[in-house]
Amino acid sequence: MTGPLAGFRVVEVGSIGPGPFCAMLLADLGAEVLRLDRAEGAVLVGPSADFRTELLHRGRRSVAVDLKNPDGASVVLDLVERADALVEGFRPGVAERLGIGPDVCLARNPALVYGRMTGFGQDGPLAQAVGHDLNYVALSGTLSLIGRHGQPPTPPLSLIGDFAGGGSLLALGILAALLERQRSGRGQVVDAAMVEGSALLSTAFFGFAQTGAWNRERGANLVDSGAPFYDVYETADGKWLSVAALEPRFYDDLVDLLGLPADLPDRDDRRTWPRLRKLFADAVRTRTRDEWAALAEGRGPCVAPVLDVDEAPRHPHSVARKSFVEQDGLVQPAPAPKFSRTPAQLGRRPPLPGEHTGEALRDWGVAAERVEQWWRSGAIAGEGVACTD
Repeated sequence: MTGPLAGFRVVEVGSIGPGPFCAMLLADLGAEVLRLDRAEGAVLVGPSADFRTELLHRGRRSVAVDLKNPDGASVVLDLVERADALVEGFRPGVAERLGIGPDVCLARNPALVYGRMTGFGQDGPLAQAVGHDLNYVALSGTLSLIGRHGQPPTPPLSLIGDFAGGGSLLALGILAALLERQRSGRGQVVDAAMVEGSALLSTAFFGFAQTGAWNRERGANLVDSGAPFYDVYETADGKWLSVAALEPRFYDDLVDLLGLPADLPDRDDRRTWPRLRKLFADAVRTRTRDEWAALAEGRGPCVAPVLDVDEAPRHPHSVARKSFVEQDGLVQPAPAPKFSRTPAQLGRRPPLPGEHTGEALRDWGVAAERVEQWWRSGAIAGEGVACTD
């Protein structure tokens, strides 16, 4: 692997959502990530049922481990001795009960960065509560800000809690701890909570709301679909055009693009917004989405077509930037960001649980006899585990 994290080793204790996303980001950037899947009964939670097409698992190998087996913890701890970081997504206390908690792991490897991903954090009144992305975003205060005027809060996919406020934040924390380790030589625990990450993403809006710069009513502000010049409009072909002409000069370009008269109602007077919205909607509906996109080229109205997931990879800009890649027939976002000297690249396809058990353990320096012992005890399963050198 290339990438700025080439040479780093990460143990990922298999979980769902934000944990795998964190591990994917690290693998995309070149780290060697070893995913530990269940030895029996491994299943996916969510829309996908096929491990081979679960893109969050890309870029790493899989070892099948039975953590409830008496030898299961020893598999993890042997790998921890050889790792730079570990990622786990258990509820607080579970890793400790399994014998792979941070105290035990750091005793085996004091330089280890131990990354913990939960909804509510390792302590506090809700530490043991169950939940999902929507619950964490709701409790953070962020969900209250999202939605159209007069409508309930709108669930924003599983992006804010799971991936942005969860997996991305944990990856950042792990990288920060690895940097600090260069000075101290010591590892530490990174406690990432999705409810806190979701709140962190809304930092600016917490400030706006407390200083009178933000209307607490949804869909009544500049960037929450309240302003008619920051919204999406249906086009003549039933598709959609995004409009984000916030600054006056871009707004003037938008008015010119839409062919509207210059003496429109004052855009800064919110009482005029309903009338402006109708004028914009009527104008946008006169052409197709792609006609508007073509007309906007070379101008500054801050409009863009709303592309679906099949169209986005084919957009000329995405093609020129190689923003998407294809592997085994699956088109997917390419590793990002881009690096001038150590480019990140797409690694292995998503593995089947236990697909690399034998080869991965031996590549990590575990003796063949040890691998054989674990296999015979039922602590591990998968391909190549019964072979000795």
